Amino acid sequence: MSPKTLLIIEDDPVLLRGLKDNFEAQGYLVRTAKDGQKGLDALLTAPPDLLLLDLMLPKVNGYEICRTARSRQLDMPIIMLTARADEMDRVVGLEIGADDYVTKPFGGEELLARVRAVLRSAEVVGAVSDRPPFTSGDLKISFAQRQVTVAGREVKLTPTEFGLLQELTLNAGKVLTHTHLLQKVWGPEYRDEKEYLHEFVRRLRNKLEPDKKKPSYIVSVPSIGYQFRSIDKTDQ
Repeated sequence: MSPKTLLIIEDDPVLLRGLKDNFEAQGYLVRTAKDGQKGLDALLTAPPDLLLLDLMLPKVNGYEICRTARSRQLDMPIIMLTARADEMDRVVGLEIGADDYVTKPFGGEELLARVRAVLRSAEVVGAVSDRPPFTSGDLKISFAQRQVTVAGREVKLTPTEFGLLQELTLNAGKVLTHTHLLQKVWGPEYRDEKEYLHEFVRRLRNKLEPDKKKPSYIVSVPSIGYQFRSIDKTDQ
């Protein structure tokens, strides 16, 4: 298996050097950038397998880089590095397309575990590629091509978004607990991180649901989890 490529955008030269050395020692191919503009240029020129992105960067901040990546339909996992522990910063990061965030100061093993977890989550997407296509109402999913369409229009999902939708649809009709979904899609390290799950469900609803305020596909089961409800075309 080819080594994974990481792009690290961080303006602290000491931290950047340390991160590069640590990840290279683990077998990753690492590219770096010291400011937001150089990082954005590197990202758009050759998208990596995973992006480690500082929030507070000169020239172009991390929020704008994340927004640009998702608007260009780049679907690699993004982990934000932030010195700000404010919950709103974390929520905004997830809302604009980040897959995870780590608050500074952090330990090397903690960050390595997070990187492994989001890459593992992205790889899970291909695990059921031999499944037949799934159809529910106007929603169609090709697991083999990792393609999602709604009323004939292709919808781009990040690997984590697709992994969550995959787990829900493969268990259509079943109520899946928060813990089950977090462990299955993100990994055991995330079993208590309900904030992640709620945000990614919101993102899926925004992309898939005909009426985001009254979801018909992904239904909340209060205090328990979520259920995917299949829709027969004849019922619409």
